[in-house]
Amino acid sequence: MLWIMRRLQVFGLILAMSIGVGTLASDPRAFAQPATNTQTVVELFTSQGCSSCPPADALLRKLSTRPGIIALSLHINYWDYIGWKDPFASKDSTDRQHRYAEALRQRFVYTPEMVIDGFADVDGSQEDEVAHLIDKAANRDRLRIPVTVKSEGDGKVTVSLPGTDNGIKATVWLFAYDREHVTAVPTGENGGRSLTDTNVVRELQRLGEWDGKPAELSAQLADASSRDGVAVVVQNAEAGPVIGAAAITLH
Repeated sequence: MLWIMRRLQVFGLILAMSIGVGTLASDPRAFAQPATNTQTVVELFTSQGCSSCPPADALLRKLSTRPGIIALSLHINYWDYIGWKDPFASKDSTDRQHRYAEALRQRFVYTPEMVIDGFADVDGSQEDEVAHLIDKAANRDRLRIPVTVKSEGDGKVTVSLPGTDNGIKATVWLFAYDREHVTAVPTGENGGRSLTDTNVVRELQRLGEWDGKPAELSAQLADASSRDGVAVVVQNAEAGPVIGAAAITLH
């Protein structure tokens, strides 16, 4: 119950915060360069300061080995005050979760939250419900576009999108991630535990909008030598259903 009480204590703070703003497979050969995959995207909003999050982190690690899934771990920063500052937490990840809260008409944000393909959210520790939503995402009727991602070396990444006759306004996002981190947490709700985080997003870039015309976008990673891979997600509006995604490994 401790985690419930603490979350209720900061409920007002969370509402006051502005709503702004794979499978990264274990085998790096799973994504040859260039990649042109249409995948189901699973985003886990988590924190090392949240005692309810380790089971969801473990589930994301399991999902990261499944074909057809791009699994990403986004660490939020609003639990950093409760005894442990998550070294991977970022404002960008928190802002993205708030965009989803607005798009999905949630009353508040929470951890651990999994957003499945941009169209539904679920408690990230509920494996059966997560599996149900992943199956639903894979089979739902939607526009699906192939996304090509290629590493040009020296941290430069290019993204190619085809043309479509559908009138559309979509946003293209790039996530640079680390494959795995193991952290000894001495204090806070997970004090004394060693936590393993998978496909940890370390850089999030909004590459631009896509209007359905053939397009090529490029990005320069801030610290490409330290990142293990890149995922690109195209979704309706800024935080709507995913219509295309692909991922590549960098090392």
